[in-house]
Amino acid sequence: MRSFPTGPGHEFSVTLARGLTLVRGRGSRVWDDQGRSYLDGVAGHGSLILGHAHPRLTEAISRQAAVMTSCPVSFGNDVRQQYLAALAEVAPPGLNRAFLCNSGTESVEAALKFARFATGRPGFVSARRGFHGRTFGAMSATFNPLYRRDFTPGVPGFAHVGFGNEAELDAAVTTDTAAVILEVVQGEGGVHPGRRAYFRRVRELCTARGALLILDEVQTGFGRTGRLFACQHMEIVPDILCLAKGIAGGFPMGAVLCADHLEPPLGRHGSTFGGNPLACAAALATLRVLTEEDLPARAATEGARLHAILSAIDSDRIVAVRSQGLMIGVQLADRAAPTIQASQRAGILALPAGRRVVRFLPALNMDPTELEQLSTGLAAALTN
Repeated sequence: MRSFPTGPGHEFSVTLARGLTLVRGRGSRVWDDQGRSYLDGVAGHGSLILGHAHPRLTEAISRQAAVMTSCPVSFGNDVRQQYLAALAEVAPPGLNRAFLCNSGTESVEAALKFARFATGRPGFVSARRGFHGRTFGAMSATFNPLYRRDFTPGVPGFAHVGFGNEAELDAAVTTDTAAVILEVVQGEGGVHPGRRAYFRRVRELCTARGALLILDEVQTGFGRTGRLFACQHMEIVPDILCLAKGIAGGFPMGAVLCADHLEPPLGRHGSTFGGNPLACAAALATLRVLTEEDLPARAATEGARLHAILSAIDSDRIVAVRSQGLMIGVQLADRAAPTIQASQRAGILALPAGRRVVRFLPALNMDPTELEQLSTGLAAALTN
């Protein structure tokens, strides 16, 4: 806990979970308030896909801030229309309807509402180990009791099945199921990539039983896994796709893409700040850099290389290395927290993914030598 004076006789206290105050970033490096630098393998929990202070993103935000920062969707806006047109060009085929919001959990909340509205059904099926957010609907879809136990009861109608277990899914999806909601790669649950055969079966089952398929690509979208969208690895198209994190290079934004046969309920759901011009300018600049520099392909190549380097670490504490592109989890035989803390002391920032997994979500354009430094820092931390 640290206290910050806000005026005579007043202090504002906040808990710093990592005991670190970051004040500046450039590329894949950040600096704390003591002037010490760190290699950033956290990257805003995966949202900073272009790294810190990317010049094109900075220029786009600065230029738009001088023109217009907010414009509700009841009015048209030029930069919003430009971004929607650009997003439609790269979206999975048939997902031509979009709702813009401000975060990943908001995109999930909207998707759940759209599914109930479209089907008239109350139920949802999600996966154990899955994570979808912390607001009530998204939290109810999330399996881990850690996120739910202090806030029960949650939203009724949610069932959880084993990720990849076709028999459990078959039994859970009924005529009361509005949608199945899944991550293509379970991030918070330990970086577990799904199987193509399983997801194709999920798609078939939802179609056969009149349930919608919602894919939560809040963390995997926009190149993180080596394709622009992780569902492209599975060769399926969902009815609803939830996006956020990297969508605007770290600027707060989310989106829900819907299939042509779904029409989001006009006037039944909305967002004051959703699709604001500042966020759309950031998202447009981010998308252009992603596509022009083919960063998804780079994430695939560099992710495979980093996977190999991490797998070669000589430590009996490493149980497994799992990855999809630059979404990487190193499962340990013991708790991950001490290793993450030791890495931080050595100047490497990493994330947990459950109790025993060290996770890296670096910028997609991180320099190859810096990616190697992530592995070197982890190896050193494992011996400490």
